[in-house]
Amino acid sequence: MSQHFISIHFLLLLLILLCTTTTTTLAQPAPAPGPPGPTNITKILEKAGQFTTLIRLLAITNVGDQIKTQLNNSKQGMTILAPTDNAFSALSAGTLNSLNDQQKDELIQFHVIPTFLATSQFQTLSNPIRTQAGDSTYYKFPLNITTSSNSVNITTGVVNATLANSIYSDGSLAVYQVDKVLLPMSLFGPQPPAAAPAPEPVKDKKKTGKDDTAAAGDGSAKANSGVVFLRGDLHAFIPGVFALIGMIYF
Repeated sequence: MSQHFISIHFLLLLLILLCTTTTTTLAQPAPAPGPPGPTNITKILEKAGQFTTLIRLLAITNVGDQIKTQLNNSKQGMTILAPTDNAFSALSAGTLNSLNDQQKDELIQFHVIPTFLATSQFQTLSNPIRTQAGDSTYYKFPLNITTSSNSVNITTGVVNATLANSIYSDGSLAVYQVDKVLLPMSLFGPQPPAAAPAPEPVKDKKKTGKDDTAAAGDGSAKANSGVVFLRGDLHAFIPGVFALIGMIYF
């Protein structure tokens, strides 16, 4: 009887301890969620589909990693103009293969704007827009975005493209689908006109001065010789005149 009583008490004590432990465990606050990871442009494009070529170029040029880094370190945000696989397929055969590694990097950087642009901002942009490719002057990497009715038009000096729709936007990164690959002037446009030829060198003024002085000296010498010759003739002529006069009067 006493052993049975002890067993009951032991079971009750064990049950109380178990309930206390469970209550304590449930009462602990949940850990705070960690900071969100960097936005992954590759995953965004993979989810959207039809961007296989662009994803491959982002990888081989390391532009995809650069976008992640800049989104973490910059408050300006970024905008990606993403050509579809159909847009790349529409290029002339061998277009991409004709580019070296640096040119491929410039081509992809030309599709990246280093600021976040919402759709409402396209109407107030100042052209040309500077991209990650750099210099936006005419023969380099100019990009102009204009709006007409409900369409957004993009011109590079080589191609005219249209912004099709928004793929992603979170206030820091905006990704828009475009219907053509944006070909920059620097890689696919005409070359700037050749510089004008240099002017002919100016003659040495000192040397010219010496020549002029010599010429003047020659002229002076000739003039002086003429005067001397005239004086000699007069000396010979004057006695004859006096002799003639004497003969007339005498």
